[in-house]
Amino acid sequence: MESDRRSARFWGPEPDPSGPLERVGVSTSQYETYGPYGRDASVHTAETLPYGLYQDTYRPGYEAETSFVPEPVPVPVPEPVAPPPLPRQTPPAPGTVSPEPAPPRTPAPGGRAARRRRARSAERPESAVRRLLPQALVVAFLAGGTTAFVAQDKAVELSVDGRQRTLHTFADDVSELLAEQGVRVGAHDVIAPARDATLTSGDEVAVRYGRPLRLTLDGRPREVWTTAHTVAGALDQLGVRAEGAYLSTSRSRSIGRAGLALDVRTERAVTILADGRTRTVRTNAATVREAIEEAGITLRGQDTTSVPLDSFPRDGQTVTVLRVTGGREVREEQIPFQVRRTEDPSLLKGTEVVDQAGRPGLRRTTYLLRSVNGVRQKPRLLRTEVVRAPRTQVVRVGTKPRPVAVAGAEGLNWQALAACESGGRPHAVDASGTYGGLYQFDNRTWHALGGKGRPQDASAEEQTYRAKKLYVRQGTAPWPHCGSRLHK
Repeated sequence: MESDRRSARFWGPEPDPSGPLERVGVSTSQYETYGPYGRDASVHTAETLPYGLYQDTYRPGYEAETSFVPEPVPVPVPEPVAPPPLPRQTPPAPGTVSPEPAPPRTPAPGGRAARRRRARSAERPESAVRRLLPQALVVAFLAGGTTAFVAQDKAVELSVDGRQRTLHTFADDVSELLAEQGVRVGAHDVIAPARDATLTSGDEVAVRYGRPLRLTLDGRPREVWTTAHTVAGALDQLGVRAEGAYLSTSRSRSIGRAGLALDVRTERAVTILADGRTRTVRTNAATVREAIEEAGITLRGQDTTSVPLDSFPRDGQTVTVLRVTGGREVREEQIPFQVRRTEDPSLLKGTEVVDQAGRPGLRRTTYLLRSVNGVRQKPRLLRTEVVRAPRTQVVRVGTKPRPVAVAGAEGLNWQALAACESGGRPHAVDASGTYGGLYQFDNRTWHALGGKGRPQDASAEEQTYRAKKLYVRQGTAPWPHCGSRLHK
């Protein structure tokens, strides 16, 4: 009895026995209950709202859903019957005997589940929804969160520069995965798949770091980037033909993140023409000189080639060896001297005195004579040097007016005297070098007559003037052999 009351209190408010019992659209037997004293229609008389006045948002899982709605049937309402008085609950007076306990109440037909259904049906729908909604939200949140948690977790394979590992992640794409794992990538690094690729469970993500390679390929330096770990892998990645090539380092050498300097010379075909023969060699030589040596050709003396010996031989190139013979030729030639003239007012006009005799210089020129493959070439100027510099000749020119006639010496045949003494030559000098000029003066006599320098350097007029002055002083004595010619 007490448990039934607790069940009724839990599932809804206890009905008022004094209220009327309304039966709408159902048979009377559906509202009949069993009280503690037998069949009693007044025990549970809570008012029940008819269907259609509100929307029921809750239905217990054990109630079958049905779309059947019965037609309302008018039912006669019986007269209410007053319930029997309940026993008093006051304790008995001292000295009295407690009455016998009431016999246990027989459960009503239908059991506890039926009573609970009737109690739930008596509840108002709003209170049931308010009580069950938080529980439903919690259950839905837990169920949805668990499903989302399981759906977002992905197992992927991540390989970073050859180091592979399996990990679980909630990243949506490759970029988020790399940021989550702290993997930094640069402009020359390779990521597969791309950064914006969506991740799903079971995907494989690979990151390969770029390495700088200072590559000199067939003499042409350049800087490239590679993701290979070895020299052989880098050559294969760059498409460099390594068969028969020269490598500055081992093919198995690893390439670190700092990079590597690599010199590669591929095998090339070079044709060499020498001594009337043609030779074709396959070589990975660094210079034309090395290729010629590999062909078994020796260069001697001034031999050279059609291309510079230190140049890089190209594939398919033809090199001609030039056999050069020859020597040097030295030629000397004079350099003429210059004459510098200065005026001298002490000398008669027309008189020139040489103070410094000029001397020609000497120039030496060296020419290179060559014969290429037996054909003589035009001499080529090699160098020029001055062996002796020329000396300038210094001459004084007289500006003094000519003297007047000498009294006592005019009317004589001075031309005949000059012809006898010097052959009529003003610059004549005897074999001993003592006498000079038209009249063969010695330097002492010339200076005594007022002459300057040497008599042979003076003009003919001045020499005749000085001869006349000498005749006035000494007569024909200065010319013992030719003096008689003056009077003819």
